[in-house]
Amino acid sequence: MSDTDAATDDLDELEPAVGVVGDADDELDAADAADEIDGNRIEGGVARAVLEYLARSIVDDAESVVVDVEERRGSMMLRLHVAPGDMGRVIGRRGRVAQAIRTVVRAAGASEGVNAEVDIVD
Repeated sequence: MSDTDAATDDLDELEPAVGVVGDADDELDAADAADEIDGNRIEGGVARAVLEYLARSIVDDAESVVVDVEERRGSMMLRLHVAPGDMGRVIGRRGRVAQAIRTVVRAAGASEGVNAEVDIVD
C-alpha cells in the first residue's frame, strides 16, 4: 500500500465527522438570519470597517486612527483622523493613496447600497 492510499483511507475515516452540525448551531444560524432580515446591521458598517483597516495598514501609529461617521441624506461622510506624522502616508504623492482609499471605500459602501464619502482630516 502506498502512502497516498494510506492517506486516502485516513481521509475516508474522517469524512463522516466533517460537516456534522449540532442543534445549537442550527438555532444560532436561524437567529443570525433573522437579524439580517430585520435590518439590525449598521448601515455603512462595511465601508467604515474597510476604511479603518486600510488606514491602520498604511500608518505607523495605528492606535491614532479614528473614523467619525456623519450620516447625510442618502449618503454618509466618513472622516479619517490620523497622527500628524502619518498624513503624508495616507495622502500619498499627488493624493494617489487618498484617491485609492476613497475608491475602495466607495465600492464597499456601494455593496451595501450606501454612498460613502471619505474626508481626510488633519
